[in-house]
Amino acid sequence: MPPKKKEQPKAKPLIGRVGTSLKCGIVGLPNVGKSTFFNVLTKSTAAAENFPFCTIDPNESRVPVPDERFDFLCNFYKPPSKIPAFLKVVDIAGLVKGAHEGQGLGNAFLSNISACDAIFHMTRAFEDEDVSHVEGDVNPVRDMEIIFDELRLKDIEYLNDRIQDVEKKVTRGGDKSKRAEYDTLIKIHKILDEEKKAVRFCDWTANEIEILNKHLLLTSKPMIYLINLSEKDFLRKKNKWLVKMKEWIDTNDPGAPVIPFSGLFEMNLLEKTDEEREAYIKEKNCSSVLPKIITTGFRALTLQYFFTTGEDEVRAWTIQKGTKAPQAAGRVHGDFEKGFIMAEVMKYDDFKELGSEAAVKAAGKYRQQGRNYVVEDGDIVLFKANTAAGLTEKKKK
Repeated sequence: MPPKKKEQPKAKPLIGRVGTSLKCGIVGLPNVGKSTFFNVLTKSTAAAENFPFCTIDPNESRVPVPDERFDFLCNFYKPPSKIPAFLKVVDIAGLVKGAHEGQGLGNAFLSNISACDAIFHMTRAFEDEDVSHVEGDVNPVRDMEIIFDELRLKDIEYLNDRIQDVEKKVTRGGDKSKRAEYDTLIKIHKILDEEKKAVRFCDWTANEIEILNKHLLLTSKPMIYLINLSEKDFLRKKNKWLVKMKEWIDTNDPGAPVIPFSGLFEMNLLEKTDEEREAYIKEKNCSSVLPKIITTGFRALTLQYFFTTGEDEVRAWTIQKGTKAPQAAGRVHGDFEKGFIMAEVMKYDDFKELGSEAAVKAAGKYRQQGRNYVVEDGDIVLFKANTAAGLTEKKKK
């Protein structure tokens, strides 16, 4: 008898909201370059003045996710409609020390962070007499600690109220169904208060993650550290703070992405013509890191996308990692999920290498996948489904 197949371990649920309309919030102290970065990132006109709290309401924009695969498919099919994946970015006004207690404009903006699903944590590592610093001097390690502590202390404040509420139901009301939640909240509180750690990189069971996802704590959100350098330091790839900042991040948020960039360099690139920009990049031997920032933010949200292609349209459809074929079909049209029959899938690399769909089929690399197929990032998919109109194939919009 053939050996029994080993059962695959059940994947843990992801920490955070489920969905495809997830957001990255730009967080940091006032005057660290958040709004300048947002302006460059979105080519928008958000305020970027030299005074604290100039961003009174959060600015939100969609940013196309750069992808050479999408560009190749568009060049191959030359369709009139080209729709990439998008990252939703929110510019949030600056936090200050004591924000968790309402200092500055703290409480309102902490709630804006709560509405986001990942955080671009921006820290200033450049001196500029014309740009004031809310703490009086530039010290990025101290600044990172301030933001880290404000988010952690806000989570503790939230947990204090929630634990008290659940404890009443467990001890006085005899509600045994709340016991697991109570125990988990106590565990989280200890990690935040006594161990002074963020929630996101602790090891949680599947049941604990389900409870975490009821509360969406600030320190459970993935963090991408953006270090804003002067243009000079960015071009020479040196800054006196970089080593100390990396040491702090490795200690307090191990494994978190760290991306040095220069808001001024990016702004200068934006203001140039295409020819001037190309010449400047060649002269300085340094290019924009915005594509890396955007894709890192997108992946931090546990998002990915598959493609539908054709002469009418090439489109990237955003899904969460781990999405199965029927649910992916539902992104294209709700009826496709209900009447799902199969997904015909080819890998982008196979398509690019072999040069056509027919060649992929001839090579035996065009697959028919059923309901349990987990769609992979960059798949090119044709869905077949039974709908009210009969058998439907969806390859393009």
